[in-house]
Amino acid sequence: MAERDYPFQLSDAAWRAKLSADQYRVMRGHGTEAPGSCALLSEKRAGTFSCAGCGARLFETATKFESGTGWPSFDAPVAGSVESTIDRSHGMVRTEVHCARCGSHLGHVFNDGPGPSGLRYCINGIAMDFTPS
Repeated sequence: MAERDYPFQLSDAAWRAKLSADQYRVMRGHGTEAPGSCALLSEKRAGTFSCAGCGARLFETATKFESGTGWPSFDAPVAGSVESTIDRSHGMVRTEVHCARCGSHLGHVFNDGPGPSGLRYCINGIAMDFTPS
């Protein structure tokens, strides 16, 4: 997580109690789920994708697209819902995306998405919950 205070905060013990072991590894430990492993990858119903950690609205189905990468992809987040930092791990320079409310790691954003934004928010499905409209 970026080094700052977030509106929604829990102790490490509370995060571990709230999240599954895999969610904790991804969201609090900057991990990645295996490609193609999340049920939200094929979710096509109208609705909202929210942070599994704090419930903040992150993405709407209307911005979701099939990128062929194995992770849910979106071309735009809900305004003000995500923040980004530079990620220099694994010998690469990428832009990490995290929840603006709790700081949980969500995934990365790339400049190879469809118009009009040209962005691809490549998000770990395990870091989100889905609520149909």
